[in-house]
Amino acid sequence: MAVIHHTTLSPTKLELLTTWLPAQPWYRGTGQQPELARTGGFRLDDPKGEVGIEFMVVTDTSGDQPAKYQVLFSYRGAPLPGADDTLIGTTEHGVLGQRWVYDGAHDPVVVAQLLALVVGEAEPQMQSTSDTPDPSVTTRLDASGITAEVASFTTTDAPDGTAILVTTAPDGRQLTVHINRELRPGQSANGQALGHVTAPAPLPDGTTAPTTFVEVHAHL
Repeated sequence: MAVIHHTTLSPTKLELLTTWLPAQPWYRGTGQQPELARTGGFRLDDPKGEVGIEFMVVTDTSGDQPAKYQVLFSYRGAPLPGADDTLIGTTEHGVLGQRWVYDGAHDPVVVAQLLALVVGEAEPQMQSTSDTPDPSVTTRLDASGITAEVASFTTTDAPDGTAILVTTAPDGRQLTVHINRELRPGQSANGQALGHVTAPAPLPDGTTAPTTFVEVHAHL
């Protein structure tokens, strides 16, 4: 299980996102610098214990109406080869030292664990507590025989979110794992989806609503 260190980060995750977020095609620009707060999320464990994996909800209040986004963080102790264009930034961790922070939708470890979550072979973890499952995160998969091993994947960012085309091994089955980047609390999965990941997203009154974070579709 991943160990959560309650320590300092310099710069912080939100400071890194203030620069990175406006450059993403799925960000709804406000004409202002983002004003961000962390408002939810969960983690997954890397079985090898090397890569930190976090699904974070951030709320941007710089526009007329608050907007909520899902960011996939990949935390590494060394650069990921060939992934310079997906680097969110580097930060100094009070315990672990320098960390390279990537957009996890492009990181093979994150993609593999996300698929494992969908097929029921990975357990979601609390965002800020070590070794504690998060029962508020639920999954559904209405298909049988899908393996959790990733043979290859390609990631495409677009205004409507991020699509990860995954080929599984050993059967070569292709799935599209769609990341809802702008979250709409209470939103349900598309009725044609094979499966989904649902987690709480914040409502204006301070409560939360189950919301589709990820949808899985058969690749056409």
